[in-house]
Amino acid sequence: MLLIRATDHLTKLLMVLAAAWAFILCFFILADIVFRALNMPLQGTKEIVANSVVMIVFLQLGFAVRSGSMLQADFLIATFNPKVRRVVVILGLLLGAAFFLFLMKAGIKPAMRSFANGEFDGEGALRVPVWPARFTIVFGSALAAFNYLLLAAVEALGLSRQLKFR
Repeated sequence: MLLIRATDHLTKLLMVLAAAWAFILCFFILADIVFRALNMPLQGTKEIVANSVVMIVFLQLGFAVRSGSMLQADFLIATFNPKVRRVVVILGLLLGAAFFLFLMKAGIKPAMRSFANGEFDGEGALRVPVWPARFTIVFGSALAAFNYLLLAAVEALGLSRQLKFR
């Protein structure tokens, strides 16, 4: 249970950080709009926003999985008897874990290459490093896969009533 609590705290912390960054990003975008109206656009806004959106999504991914907020077809699952429903739910959770494990594995090499080569997005006055977004994809995918595996284990052991996300 200590591992579960630690994961819950980590996912909540990452969700709060992502939400705070999204809030700050709104002001950055607003400033760019205002300065564009004055014919003085902020350099690098497009690159910062593009990389930030990726980071915000993958920082919140673990929380979305753990809190049960990922999209699922409840109308279909509700038609099954309880035993079949449990098997289908476990299978769905394992497929979610597999998807994010594959995404994590696929992202490791580009993230390492991006860091080693000093890859940047943008030209001119402001160049935004790409490696933080790439490593966030790897880390967010790993956390999502772990949370899917955790939920699958909880469902398989029948502990779902005892494991509440607070």
